Amino acid sequence: MSKRILVVDDSPTVRQQVSVALCQAGFAVVEAVDGLDALGKFDATIAMVVCDVNMPRMNGIEMLEKLKADGKGSTTPIVMLTTEGQPALIDRAKKAGAKGWIVKPFKPDQLIAAVKKLTS
Repeated sequence: MSKRILVVDDSPTVRQQVSVALCQAGFAVVEAVDGLDALGKFDATIAMVVCDVNMPRMNGIEMLEKLKADGKGSTTPIVMLTTEGQPALIDRAKKAGAKGWIVKPFKPDQLIAAVKKLTS
């Protein structure tokens, strides 16, 4: 069975780009449009989360903090995929448990390498 990756981004284009890259690499993808949607779709079958930072309703770092605080995502690797590069945001995400930070536009090979490493 393919490992399931939760892709969280408010941009349909980015979700599609990430999903295509991951599916071609043999992963199964579950998509969410923001942090709240992702919390509703997160379950024990999710092997990893790839998440944007800036989204409506609940941003990616708030979602990360909530998952880790609830204990649901305590062992699930989460990588932030964003246009943001502010050191304060990166630091906050790392303190909340993010395993990586990839700046958009992303290279599919780089993303796939990170996902493979963190889900192996």
